[in-house]
Amino acid sequence: MNNKQTYLLALASAFLLWLAWPPIPFTTPLLLVALVPLFIALEKISNSDLKKQGKRIFLTAGLTFLIWNSASIYWVYNAISAYNGPIVAIPVSLIPFGLGALLMTFAFWLYYRLGKYVNKKMAYLGLLSFYIALEYLQQTWDLAFPWMTLGNGLAGMHQLAQWYDYTGIYGGSLWILVSNILAFEAYKKYKSQTGYLKFRTAGTWALVVIIPIIISLTKYFTATQKGTPSNVVVVQPNINPYLKLTEITPAQQINILTHLSDSIAQPNTEYIIWPETAIPNYADEAQIRNSPDFITLQNFLSKYKNGTLITGIESVKMYADKKTITSKYNEQQGFYYDNFNSAMQVENSPNVQFYHKSKLVPGVEKMPFPKVFSFLDGVFAQLGGTVGGWGWQDKPSVLYAQSGIGVAPVVCYESLWGDWVGQQVKEGAQFIAIITNDGWWGNTSGKDQHQMYAKLRAIETRRDIARSANTGISCFINQRGDVTQSTKWWTRTALKGDINLNDEITFYVKSGDIIAKLLSLSAILMALIIPYKKWINKRKPNATN
Repeated sequence: MNNKQTYLLALASAFLLWLAWPPIPFTTPLLLVALVPLFIALEKISNSDLKKQGKRIFLTAGLTFLIWNSASIYWVYNAISAYNGPIVAIPVSLIPFGLGALLMTFAFWLYYRLGKYVNKKMAYLGLLSFYIALEYLQQTWDLAFPWMTLGNGLAGMHQLAQWYDYTGIYGGSLWILVSNILAFEAYKKYKSQTGYLKFRTAGTWALVVIIPIIISLTKYFTATQKGTPSNVVVVQPNINPYLKLTEITPAQQINILTHLSDSIAQPNTEYIIWPETAIPNYADEAQIRNSPDFITLQNFLSKYKNGTLITGIESVKMYADKKTITSKYNEQQGFYYDNFNSAMQVENSPNVQFYHKSKLVPGVEKMPFPKVFSFLDGVFAQLGGTVGGWGWQDKPSVLYAQSGIGVAPVVCYESLWGDWVGQQVKEGAQFIAIITNDGWWGNTSGKDQHQMYAKLRAIETRRDIARSANTGISCFINQRGDVTQSTKWWTRTALKGDINLNDEITFYVKSGDIIAKLLSLSAILMALIIPYKKWINKRKPNATN
């Protein structure tokens, strides 16, 4: 098989992965076979007499993952280009396009290297371990961008992902990879065997595919919504994020938000939820009660006796000394401070609570590896972030109302972290409030993917979700992942609905990403086999004869 044929197979896998990825409807099952063409290409290379097989393996797998990633998250370019123009946006976009693809490619290269020293089953175990370990790395390190984790793909048909309340998204990644491995083996058996033997592996593959689907559909159609109802309003003010700091005053923005809220709220409404950075003023958290904006909010809320407002706000904490790695110094007034992308809870009481966004977008909101790369502050400030980055909180927390209701505040990008949201639920959250601003990307698939991924958080935790997005898509999602109400993109509106407050804890909430952690440990052990076997082979007499 020549270069052209292997690269065409790699492109076929990239196309199938893209076609199966959200938000394209009804194509999700293609994920279960999308990697088969790539496996065929890699085996042909591995069985050839090429001198630089490893390089060809890397380039072939890299082509698949680079094309798939770039085609699925092309919208990242929009946000960067809007700030800096195409000259800056093109090279900077290579970070999210290329880094995830590089890690996926590295997993397949390690699988090839391991396969030179161990049997086929052990090599496949290595592939599962390497791939999911590197997905987990994409969730945990300072360059985190877990958008393209394979398990997220089932958001396109959440009816097939109901067992995520046990496994989370890494269970989905594992299922997809195992399915592709067995489909590839079934293809080989069909080509090489005769009689019933050629179908035996295909039967195993069919069971691996069908049994989880049956379990999921059974759970989906027999599920009941648990908990007591609560009336909630979500607001979509539809304020252009590129103009909100320059052309619309904070007072005008708050007027839009309160008017939309009043238009549909009821006397028994318990929660009103506004989007990320709905209040654009930098508010001193220690002096918030004296802020004119805060007084306006309390006057608005006084009409709703049991009402609680959760809103996005850009807040500030001031210190006498440098307390955090992100603290910046105000030379004119002589104090240190952190600015936060926050969720603030306001009630008909003096009580005010803040939650600081913890999972920050690398580069735009947070300097990756700040101790090492602090000299790049200026570069990242040009990407729309702040010099030194935003502050964050290290542990998840819950916002509690006077009534005792606990809410998991989730700010934008944080909705990709199932384990983080699960910890909030473990601490007492009875529903999830996602506040976001997806207008940076324009009318692209980015906003749709972001909304669809939220369905997986509902399934993992069995919690209702109220999602308030500045420009869309705002919605309500029930405990089995169904979107029960939804707004249109770029529409000024509000929704109201009754959600269920659930106290039950799922297995996933209790255990977290245990699959990823165990496979990460396995990946380390498997990777160590490669240099060990290479060293043993070198020590053997006549090893080269």
